[in-house]
Amino acid sequence: MKIKVIFLGTGTSQGVPMLGCTCLVCKSTNTKDKRLRSSILISINSFNILIDVGPDFRHQMLRADCPYIDAVLFTHQHRDHTAGIDDLRPIYYKQKKPIPLYAESMVFDYIRSGFDYLFGVKDYPGKPKFQLHDIINKPFSISNIQVTPIRVMHHKLPVFGYRIGDLCYITDANYISEKEKEKLIGTKLLIINSLQKEQHISHYNLNDTLNLINEIKPSKAYLTHIGHGMGLHNQVEQELPQNIHLAYDNLQLICS
Repeated sequence: MKIKVIFLGTGTSQGVPMLGCTCLVCKSTNTKDKRLRSSILISINSFNILIDVGPDFRHQMLRADCPYIDAVLFTHQHRDHTAGIDDLRPIYYKQKKPIPLYAESMVFDYIRSGFDYLFGVKDYPGKPKFQLHDIINKPFSISNIQVTPIRVMHHKLPVFGYRIGDLCYITDANYISEKEKEKLIGTKLLIINSLQKEQHISHYNLNDTLNLINEIKPSKAYLTHIGHGMGLHNQVEQELPQNIHLAYDNLQLICS
């Protein structure tokens, strides 16, 4: 299975360019240091699966020149991964069919509460339509594409990573049980969060991530969900093993 991956965003709320910030990352002229909130677009035979819809979603989609979405997967309910839901409207208008959303029930509870005008029973002209699919920690299919959830922990919050074919995507994690790590074995491309170099209460730091990658042994690994504390892209790249890279916004990869 040939999978095209576009990194729509590789940053965090602690890693996006900030007004008035004078740190080296914000002052950098390297576009690879300009990170929007983390999200990826996966394309399989022209079928587009979006993972997370953060507050930068509209800009990300315009930048990627992608006019349609066939399904959306959510990792968890935090606003930097869900706040762009309203911007799915024009995609619904263009496609003229409900957009399938896949998430855990607790994530949908949060989304319904935060976007009640989109998901409430009251109908009105211009209201987009969605198909909500509750998922649990068991494999499921989207248009004959098998998706395997991977349970990870974001401190005390349960989060889902996902495996599709030989691609694994994990964000907002600082712990994965041995049982869940088994789902990662044999993956060719591992995309995983790495917030900064120092320890963090709810995210893997660089050393944690490198240790996990060494344990899983994917062919290639890309670090995402990167904060200012990681440092400048080009400097960090020089410190990494040959098969491990810092991802950057609008990077495109093929996994097959």
